[in-house]
Amino acid sequence: MSQKKPKLLPIRIIGDKVLRQKAKPIEKIDDELLDFAADLTYTMYEKDGIGLAAPQVGKSIRMFVVDPFWGGEKENKKKPYVLINPKFISFEDEDEAEEGCLSIPGIFEKVVRAKKVVLEAMNLKGQILKYEVSDLFARVIQHENDHLNGILFIDKIPKLRRIMIAKKLKNLMKTTDENGVNIFKEPNEN
Repeated sequence: MSQKKPKLLPIRIIGDKVLRQKAKPIEKIDDELLDFAADLTYTMYEKDGIGLAAPQVGKSIRMFVVDPFWGGEKENKKKPYVLINPKFISFEDEDEAEEGCLSIPGIFEKVVRAKKVVLEAMNLKGQILKYEVSDLFARVIQHENDHLNGILFIDKIPKLRRIMIAKKLKNLMKTTDENGVNIFKEPNEN
């Protein structure tokens, strides 16, 4: 991996076509991919997320980063997991909890997801690892994996709730430039 400093990548907002595409599998791990993984991880932390998928920054490849424990009450150490070409093996039980998304800022809705999942994914060393995770970790992985399939969390909420937030979604879609890059500024941003 090169020693270049990671850079902040622009977040794509709902309405951007890349968010609705099925991402392509990653064929090889090279320096370019390692640099992108560093940028993706850096962007996730800088935007105060606990997960970020490659399509959310305009790259339609099957990779995401998660750190469901960062910012928790017990400790604030960064321990990112980069997952490449993930494949789910099993899902257990169900749980409903509120979700948000960096690509749909300011909107939070309750989503039903599996409480426990087992999956395999490649890491940045090219090793296929098996993950058995539950609760928030499982939720974040399912949410980010949905991005690799062109699915947003609002697709999983009841139709009535989608109707109720339709105006907010339409306004968000107006906050992107011609390339679908977010031009929306958070109230605390310059």
